[in-house]
Amino acid sequence: MEKVLCEGTTICYAEQGKGEPIILLHGFCGSSSYWDEVVPLLSQSYRCIVPDLRGHGRSDAPLGAYTIDQMADDVLKLQEQLDIPQAAWFGHSLGGYLALSAVQRHAERLTAFGLIHSTAYADTDEGKEKRNKAVSTIQTEGITTFVDGLVPGLFAPDHVESMSSQLLKVKEIGYKTPPQGAVGASLAMRERTDRRDVLSASALPALLVAGEQDQAVPPARTFTTDRAGVTQVTLPEAGHMSLFEAPELLANAILTFLEQNLKK
Repeated sequence: MEKVLCEGTTICYAEQGKGEPIILLHGFCGSSSYWDEVVPLLSQSYRCIVPDLRGHGRSDAPLGAYTIDQMADDVLKLQEQLDIPQAAWFGHSLGGYLALSAVQRHAERLTAFGLIHSTAYADTDEGKEKRNKAVSTIQTEGITTFVDGLVPGLFAPDHVESMSSQLLKVKEIGYKTPPQGAVGASLAMRERTDRRDVLSASALPALLVAGEQDQAVPPARTFTTDRAGVTQVTLPEAGHMSLFEAPELLANAILTFLEQNLKK
């Protein structure tokens, strides 16, 4: 992987393909490896930049709480250092929160964006309590125990056994998350703001992708606007992890969206 220094924090990233740039952002306790099955399909037509977010993968994991804006700024700094004036951002789950932050504060740096199994809602009180429990579990029982409890619920119920090898890969990626990084990102998600107004008011083309069987972010929490320029896609039988459960369908949704919305 390549790496850049973003305000004192090293951010590692992979790059593949040529053409219009797209930035692919992974979810919580993930890494750039989340996109391994999708990038080969996208990079035939686009330049794919796939970072490990702050606190994840091979990127630095500073101690303390992070913020969504701070994590988004890392990606903006990466984009700047790669001399890319504008790019399309696609964020899976946590990555979608970063995309919305960038849209709100630096829309001129984006050509389009996508929320993949993500939402513009803030955490509910119940959701915030789950973040607190996650932090407690990570600190007292370790990242392995936390990931073992997290990952099965990210897949559609029917896929937990039928896609055991994919589930194991997600776990193995999660085990490599530095504990302080998982804690910092949990606190960032807990404190994030509601950005439904950002999503509905933006003039940028937006792709909203939901899994029919997503138990973490149900489709209703993804499809919060049908404004002009928004494309809504539901992936049948997929849970929260279409990157592993249905990578071809996800790639096709992204490619179709880009073809319809980006000038070549």
